Amino acid sequence: MADGLPDGLRIERLAAEHAEAVLAFEVENRAYFAASVKDRGDDYFTEFPARHAALLSEQEVGTIQFHLVLDGDQVIGRVNLVDLADGSAEFGYRIAEKAAGRGVATAAVGKVLELAAAQYGLTSLRAGTSARNKASQAVLLRAGFVQTGEVVAGDEPQVFYTRQLTA
Repeated sequence: MADGLPDGLRIERLAAEHAEAVLAFEVENRAYFAASVKDRGDDYFTEFPARHAALLSEQEVGTIQFHLVLDGDQVIGRVNLVDLADGSAEFGYRIAEKAAGRGVATAAVGKVLELAAAQYGLTSLRAGTSARNKASQAVLLRAGFVQTGEVVAGDEPQVFYTRQLTA
């Protein structure tokens, strides 16, 4: 394991050259993700080039920080920090079906937590997941997140977590 990630994997900040690989990741895993989180909808895929460019613009401003988990040139995961303000951010991630159960999520989440504190100066993170997504909840708990509440949004119960960070 290099940098706490399984051998051969690396974390990179989202860049323009990742567009094709990110879209392939999202298309390949669409049904898998939709089983535990709300589907992004067809517009996400048809408008992907514009969305990718918009994310890069927001990232340059510093309101988001997106990270990819790469195996060679292939994206097998995403770990995102959104709505960065006043030392806090919303934290989220998704890992490809073929990488599930291999420790990739736990390692990638841990690495981005380090970046959140050291590079972005964040001191606290918020995360939420579907109440039925037990695997995601387990990763968050292993990463030191603490459950702070549960809410029913529409028909879907959501579980919320926070995590304090130190540099």
